[in-house]
Amino acid sequence: MHVVIARCTVDYDGRLTAHLPEAVRLLMVKADGCVAVHADGGAYKPLNWMNAPNTLTIEQADGESAEHETAQVWHVRSPKGEQLTITVHEVLAEMDHEMGIDPGLVKDGVEAHLQELLAADPTSIDDGFRLVRREFPTDIGPVDLLCRDTDGVAVAIEVKRRGEIDGVEQLTRYLDFLNRDPMLRPVRGVFVAQEIKPQARVLAEDRGIGCVVVDYDELRGIESDELKLF
Repeated sequence: MHVVIARCTVDYDGRLTAHLPEAVRLLMVKADGCVAVHADGGAYKPLNWMNAPNTLTIEQADGESAEHETAQVWHVRSPKGEQLTITVHEVLAEMDHEMGIDPGLVKDGVEAHLQELLAADPTSIDDGFRLVRREFPTDIGPVDLLCRDTDGVAVAIEVKRRGEIDGVEQLTRYLDFLNRDPMLRPVRGVFVAQEIKPQARVLAEDRGIGCVVVDYDELRGIESDELKLF
């Protein structure tokens, strides 16, 4: 991971446009290519970010000499045409650190059992789904379930007890990697949880990801509440 604390301005051009005026911020470039801009506040969520895959190029700002290391423009471009431009006016601190392979999130008992129940009967998610593999490996961690639909299209499924934005972002990263595999693509995504927050649903729909709410007790055969499919 490459980390920079810098005085910078940030501009985003994509589905919308956004501008962050000059201020001191934390810039993170992760090993998978993800670039995130953080402020010293706002909890975990970055002010702006670009998920992998993307390309990052760094050039000297106009009018600056090559020896002036702190006047830089970072151009982050995605294959979809989105662009994040970070103009670094002053570097206050900079560090590179190899973090190694992350073992991934260890699911709690309910979430792990929910994944197990859905793997045993993927038609609980959608009619005609058949399981290809549970914990399907990718370079950034395992996909909970990989299935095929009635048309034979690959479906990546992320299972959560509570569906929030982080889960949608996680599934988005998996889909980016899976769709690079010519033996799998096109791969569509389905986000499955006992409860899905409205913000997570909006983000999922914007990215073409389906949302399914399941009842844990029904899957266990305790109650017969209706499965809700959106």
